[in-house]
Amino acid sequence: MSAPIRPLFSTALRCARARAPITTYTQQLPRSLSTTARPQSSRNENTSPASSSKILLEDADSGFGFVRHNPQPAKPRTRSVTEIRGPYYTAMGPRYLADVLETMGPHVDGVKFAGGSFSLFPEAGLRQLLDLAHAHGAYVSTGGWVEHVLATGGVDAVERYLDRCRELGFDVVELSTGFLSLPPDDWMRLVQRVQEKGLKPKPELGIQFGAGGDTAAGELAAMGTSDPGKVINMARRFVDAGVERMMIESEGITENVQSWRTDVIQAILRELPMEKVMFEAADPEVFNWYIREFGVDVNLFVDHSQIVQLAGLRAGIWGKSDTFGKVTTFRPPGSV
Repeated sequence: MSAPIRPLFSTALRCARARAPITTYTQQLPRSLSTTARPQSSRNENTSPASSSKILLEDADSGFGFVRHNPQPAKPRTRSVTEIRGPYYTAMGPRYLADVLETMGPHVDGVKFAGGSFSLFPEAGLRQLLDLAHAHGAYVSTGGWVEHVLATGGVDAVERYLDRCRELGFDVVELSTGFLSLPPDDWMRLVQRVQEKGLKPKPELGIQFGAGGDTAAGELAAMGTSDPGKVINMARRFVDAGVERMMIESEGITENVQSWRTDVIQAILRELPMEKVMFEAADPEVFNWYIREFGVDVNLFVDHSQIVQLAGLRAGIWGKSDTFGKVTTFRPPGSV
């Protein structure tokens, strides 16, 4: 887990020492981040100094560019995409997210609000987080909360949900069915409806029913798993429908299992383009394995506390005993 944020000095003490006028946090933010109305031009733009700055590892003049490393493609990327978990296991406010993105923004492609965590925020606070992500060139995704919306409110509730997600500034809507039995054609209708709303659908596919709620391994095993062919057939339909990227649920494959189902992963990548899938890899041992087996281009979803470790692994500058000094690429200048 990431270290707790150091408490801020009180406003009175800070102002007494600096003899400066009192200002609020939002007054200190750039104009584009302090407003509650989301600027439409901020979507996926590297507008902040931190997101556009060259990292030291790629600075040959005054940084560490002389150290061998795997060059990083510029955002927006279709491969080597990293999506991080936002608030879920820990709370996350604008100061917390700003710390993550101001330091590691070049390595973050997307921020996901797991489940319906975004519904627990006041609107102004949520918009601050979304605007921060956009200012650092990162898209913002919902979690799979549409399952709850559909199961409890039906079609009308889904329509209102999608409209509100668009109004708030989300870019991507995750479409999970881990807890639902949903006909494939209905899943496709959900994908089409998200697209019609001007948002990007991100279906979440997996072999384990009941996945997504940190269910105990014994319970999941008792439910059984689906044939990997079901996942692949559905994924092909999504690709044909213009889906940019699908999430592969880790439960039943690398999470809450007695042994990893690497055969499922191999089957998915044998039948689908790598850039069309993203794998959940919420443990260092898991994303270390993915990078070792498939190289730096594999798309991964990790917890925000793990972004530094994953970025170092992708760059090839450190790793575990089986990957340290062994993760490399062959990319002449201009090929990235």
